[in-house]
Amino acid sequence: MVKQERAARTRDALIRSAAEIFDREGFTAASLTTISSQAGVSNGALHFHFPSKGSLADAVESAAANQLQTITDAEAFNGKSRLQHLVDVTHVLTTGLREDVVLRAGFELSGDTARASHVDLRACWQAWVQEAVGHADDQGELCTGVSESAVTALVAATVGFEVLGSRDSTWLSQPRVTQFWRLLLPRLATVGLLDDLEAAGSRTPSEDQAVCF
Repeated sequence: MVKQERAARTRDALIRSAAEIFDREGFTAASLTTISSQAGVSNGALHFHFPSKGSLADAVESAAANQLQTITDAEAFNGKSRLQHLVDVTHVLTTGLREDVVLRAGFELSGDTARASHVDLRACWQAWVQEAVGHADDQGELCTGVSESAVTALVAATVGFEVLGSRDSTWLSQPRVTQFWRLLLPRLATVGLLDDLEAAGSRTPSEDQAVCF
């Protein structure tokens, strides 16, 4: 059991170290020696867990995919509308992209044409947005005929925030995302719902802390 726990800690340390190096230098330029050194393990230990840089990048993507799943699953409705739910999850995602290097690196790796993506996080996010917008439309929360355009605008904007935010974190700030929703919500929400929506998100600080990145 002790050996298994040590191995798990080593693997986690390598994934986080790899995420930091990939985030800073990109997949192609990243060095396995630098990754192992930063993680405080030998090259032999790295190759025991990950036979190649590609397999290590796959592990970062998988860890990021698990975090994305947590973000989209953890947000409880608590009586909120489907559209407010969508706003809130978007805020949690952008906060995660700003603050957690594994999530951020996973998205970056998904868009790196230098390698075959193991898990396409952007496609996963798009699928979730399509589902969430569909639920809001089914509940009569959207103006007539805007659901397809809503998916297009939201996916394009959030992926844009993610790409730009990798070099300038202000793109992933709450005020920037709030601005986007203030512009978009009047085009999406029915008149009866619009006044009840919070473009800045409806989560409390304690709820934000409950989602660990």
